[in-house]
Order: sequence, then C-alpha cells, then structure tokens
Amino acid sequence: MQNFASQAVIAIENTRLLNELRESLQQQTATADVLKTISSSSGQLEPVFDAMLENAVRICEAKFGSLVLFEGNAYRRVALHNAPPAFVEAQARDPVRPLAASPTLRRVAGAKQVIQVADMAVEHPEEAIARLGGARTVLCAPMLNDDRVVGVISIYRQEVRPFTDKQTELVKNFAAQAVIAIENARLLNELRESLDRQTANAEVLKVISSSPGDMKPVFEAMLANALRICEAKFGHLLLYDGERFHATHLHDVPSSYREFWQQHGPIQPSPNTGLARLASTKQVVHIPDLKADSSYAEREPLRVITVEQAGARSLVAVPMLKENKLIGVIVIYRQELRPFTRLPERSMSSRRTSHGFCSI
Repeated sequence: MQNFASQAVIAIENTRLLNELRESLQQQTATADVLKTISSSSGQLEPVFDAMLENAVRICEAKFGSLVLFEGNAYRRVALHNAPPAFVEAQARDPVRPLAASPTLRRVAGAKQVIQVADMAVEHPEEAIARLGGARTVLCAPMLNDDRVVGVISIYRQEVRPFTDKQTELVKNFAAQAVIAIENARLLNELRESLDRQTANAEVLKVISSSPGDMKPVFEAMLANALRICEAKFGHLLLYDGERFHATHLHDVPSSYREFWQQHGPIQPSPNTGLARLASTKQVVHIPDLKADSSYAEREPLRVITVEQAGARSLVAVPMLKENKLIGVIVIYRQELRPFTRLPERSMSSRRTSHGFCSI
C-alpha cells in the first residue's frame, strides 16, 4: 500500500508536468502564430486582432473575446471573436461609445494593468457585455504604448471561473503584441505615404522639365497628384495679381463651380473668406467645416456656390510664395466633413515642406 501511494504521487506529478508542458507549447505556438500574422499582414490590423482573439479564447478556455481601441474619452470595439449575436448587433449599431459607459474598461485605463472581474453579474450587471453577452468572469489586459493605454484585449467566460496566472500572462503578451502591430502598421502607412509623395513630386518635376514654358500640364499634374494623395474631390490653382485671384486651372470641379468662375472672372475676395485670410497672412488656411465658416453664414457668393452647388465641406488652401510675395494659391476640397491632416513630425523633420500640410 505504501508503494502504491508513492507511485500515485509520482503519477500525479508526471501528469502535472505533462499538462504544464502541453500548456506551455500551446502558448508558444499561439504566440508564434500571432507573430507570423503580424509579419505577413502588410500593415493590416484586422487579421492580427482576429488571430489574437481566436488564440486567447481557445487557449484560455473562454467563451468569446473582444479588442477595443481608445479614441480620447471614447472607445471603439474593432474586433470580436465568437461573441453572442445580441452583443454583436448592439456593437454594430453603436461602434463608438464613451469610456464612462464601461466601468470595466475605465478601470483598466486608470490602473494600466491587467484586471480580472470575478463575476460581472454581481459587480457590473448594467454593462452590455453582461446584459447581452452573458459574461460572468472577465479578464482585461491593457495595450500600453509609452505608459499610455491605447486599447484593451478582453476575454469572457459565461460561468464564474477565474483565469489562471499563466492565462493572464498569455493575454498580457497578446496585448503587448497588439501594440507592436499597431506601431508597425503606422510606420508602414507613413512609409507608403512618403513614397506616394516622393513619386508625385518626381512626376511633377518630370512634367516641368518636359514642358518648358507651358504651365498647363504642370498645373494639371500638381492638382491631380494633390487630389489623389490628399483624398480630395476637386481643386483649383489661382494666380494672384496683388488684388484679385485668377482661376488659372480647375481640376475635377463641378460644372456649376466652373460656370461661376467663367462668368465672374478674376475675383477680389470678401474680407471674411479663406482667400482673403490667405492673402493677408500668406499662411495655409484650413477650414474643417465650410458650413460653420463665418463667410458662409454671411452668404458670401463664392462660399455659397462652393458649399451648396459644388458640395464642398472641408478645404485647405496653400499659398504659392516667391521671395515671400504671394503669387497664387492651390486649393483642394473634400465633399465630406473630414478635416485635412498635417504631415507626421518624423516626415517633416526629414524633409521640411513650406507648411507641412497634407502633401501639397
């Protein structure tokens, strides 16, 4: 009997070691799978997030998982795995929610460390994840970038059963890898944008060298590239004679907008318009929402035509300067309310532009 008891202990210890080995191999395989996905995703985050959640849910014996990214004081749920249909439908209707709507996520953001909720039905029954997803035990790992929480990976069980330390460590590792994937995607997108800008600049310089004295193809190339790279709808290049702006080239403009310039010819801008501000300051003028601009409220004719007939909503105008003298302006428009962005600081430090706005 004593021998059998000793052998039983050996058998138990062998089983424990074998289970730990299997668990360790599973976690290493899952980590390698995610890293492989990151390396082959070409800057696409969706397959990376999907792989993370699938592996975390499976290995940690959870029911479903989610990944959210923070946007200021709000969060956007960007990935779900195996979530209940009622919860999926609710997220589709309202993808961006204030951080205050989720005490659990708010707690993770404040603590900047892994949080485990033993029973959501007791601690936070009002949260949608508990009401619609049936979540009970929850594990949340913050995605930290320079001590700043940029998102959270969460896995959920529909029964009350705590996650182990090893399972917690695995999800924590996935959160760190998610940050790496986001940073890789950002750098890759910046590289692509930089290559686009350099290609566009080279194309314009090629046109300039091949058409001496003929500015029409040069202006056409400039506007076409500006619209494409800056994701704008239409634009124009105006020359300035010291008092009035002349429409030298119009690109992809609506017919009503073209007719306005043909009928009115050179214009002297009204005091509150973007062109007037640019003429006086010789600085970039960015109007995120033309309908909210004072010149539209005052029913300035050009602004009314631009907004109501051409459908423009966001505008950026960049001055053309020669020895600090204004000789013209390039203006591009979006027909949706979407402000233009500045070049990233890294790009601007390596190749300074006159104003750093978009790619113009």
